[in-house]
Amino acid sequence: MATNQTPTFPTSLTSPIPDGYDIEAEEAALKDLLEAENPNTMDPRWPRVVELETRKAQLQRSRSEYQQRLGADKLVSSREADGMRYIGALEDEDQDTMTIHTREAYRLFMGRSRDAEGQYSPIVGGRRVASALRSAWALSGNDNPYADWVLIAFMDSMDAAKAKLEGAMAEHEQALKDLRQRGLNYSLLRSREPKDVDLGFRSPYGYAVAELVVQYDFFVRLIKTLIRKDRMSDEEGRVAMRQRVREIRSMFEEPSKYERFLMRDELRQLSRADFLPGAGGESQKRVAAVVGLFGEVPREVFTGQVQPKHSRRRVKLSEQELRLLQEVALSPVAVAGASDVDEGALL
Repeated sequence: MATNQTPTFPTSLTSPIPDGYDIEAEEAALKDLLEAENPNTMDPRWPRVVELETRKAQLQRSRSEYQQRLGADKLVSSREADGMRYIGALEDEDQDTMTIHTREAYRLFMGRSRDAEGQYSPIVGGRRVASALRSAWALSGNDNPYADWVLIAFMDSMDAAKAKLEGAMAEHEQALKDLRQRGLNYSLLRSREPKDVDLGFRSPYGYAVAELVVQYDFFVRLIKTLIRKDRMSDEEGRVAMRQRVREIRSMFEEPSKYERFLMRDELRQLSRADFLPGAGGESQKRVAAVVGLFGEVPREVFTGQVQPKHSRRRVKLSEQELRLLQEVALSPVAVAGASDVDEGALL
């Protein structure tokens, strides 16, 4: 008849070893022998020291094997497990495109550079803002709170712009539906030669921009249809289109402003660690410069309570670290050396 035997070694429910062997507890119990320059091998606890070193070596081999096999099930051969290292990254099956019917939407996407004579102001277009957002997305991987702030603010503005467009389009489409009920079937204007634009963005935010552009394109088609069908005056149509495009262009300018500075060598390495007590002189200079340029980042963004829709940040914080982020100063006022920063050098 089997009997339950008490293990001759300390155990822990959190031990990575199957029988529960507690390495940390044994190290604490045998500390004097482990730290002695000439340990007494005649000590009755010496077999436990030998067992401890054996267990630690076994655990290390197990961890190394797990990493080498990339965590594959034991039934999987080493050759099959090794194949995971060489599997290719996902890519699009075909070229992504968007179809644009109006010059207004095409200009919104292309933007405009400054002309040689300086007669026309530059316009940040969809392609440019997508590039700026990709930069912020990449910087979010460095645990950069200002990159997160850019992405969050832009998507909030994007959602608001889309909601306004959706509301306006719903109203205008309803007007066309009402006419159909009365016997007038008006078709929506479209281009004789619409343009297919290759996308191929390298971040999710580029596709969000493309969706807004095609939404504005459809809005312009609706407005011009209503003008053509005598449901809206020329001036009313121009005002409606001008109002929407100004809001979108203003929204497009913000990420580009941040990119201009955050991608500089002086600020590229900025991270939340720069704000923590004991940060070095370079960290203090980065904090002083970025706060001087853009103001204090919102606390809920800094702590990660509010996060971007898409981020490359992969930081997991302990409760102690979260409390520290809640308490740390977000202003350079208390940062030693802040007076040494020349913000003008970044302008």
